[in-house]
Amino acid sequence: MSAKETDPDRDGMITERAEENDDGTANSCCVMALVVLSYIVVVFTFPFSLFYIIKVVQEYERAVIFRMGRLLPGPAKGPGVFFILPCIDTFRTVDLRTVSFDVPPQEILSKDSVTIAVDAVVYFRVMNPTVSITNVENYKHSTELLAQTTLRNVLGTKSLGEILSDREHISHSIQSILDEATDPWGVKVERVEVKDVKLPVQLQRAMAAEAEASREARAKQVIAAEGEQNASRALKEAADVIAESPSALQLRYLQTLSAISAEKNSTIIFPLPLEMVAQWTKK
Repeated sequence: MSAKETDPDRDGMITERAEENDDGTANSCCVMALVVLSYIVVVFTFPFSLFYIIKVVQEYERAVIFRMGRLLPGPAKGPGVFFILPCIDTFRTVDLRTVSFDVPPQEILSKDSVTIAVDAVVYFRVMNPTVSITNVENYKHSTELLAQTTLRNVLGTKSLGEILSDREHISHSIQSILDEATDPWGVKVERVEVKDVKLPVQLQRAMAAEAEASREARAKQVIAAEGEQNASRALKEAADVIAESPSALQLRYLQTLSAISAEKNSTIIFPLPLEMVAQWTKK
């Protein structure tokens, strides 16, 4: 390519940059002229102009100033007194205090296919006033909508048992997700708490019946175990008493035979002394 030949794309980019520079120069000149005119108005209307140029923000507030629609360089103004130029400056006040809001009850289908209603509360505050005004239209409303969707998404991956027993871990998970998502908006999510988990009435009755049956079963097992323990102790004591007198066992046999014959049974029992069996075993 010869030195005289030119690149069309490069020429187009140079032309666009030149037009942008021309527009920027024209806008800068227009803004400077309006600023000078505003100062002249302030001077000629002094001291009445003080009521329009002096503004005050509280300790917990910051003011983001726009001049002719453009953000003024530097951090947000405040706290205390700051000045604006009439007609060309506008400002928006941002509250830096911690704000809380309730997440409306959300109908959620848990991992084990149980429909529940869960509500929560979210605490957040603005970390960067300038970003919260310029990067999002309404940071509070956007945070509320994001909290609702995040609550549904996180709890949808948990079973009913995990939701009821592991609320603290779930709250930390939701808080970290919200904090990461709202960071480009200049918002810091400080805390999320799951307030209440509402179960369907039929499910509540079924769970109550299951818990009652489980308690009854455990109670019966405990009572049966205590009865067996007491009976074994009584039998051991009786065996110790009978072991002291061998004839007592024969008397017990006769008493048992008398009790059976009283019921008119046809079964005949012949008690056999244990001493005879002992003699046979020795042989």
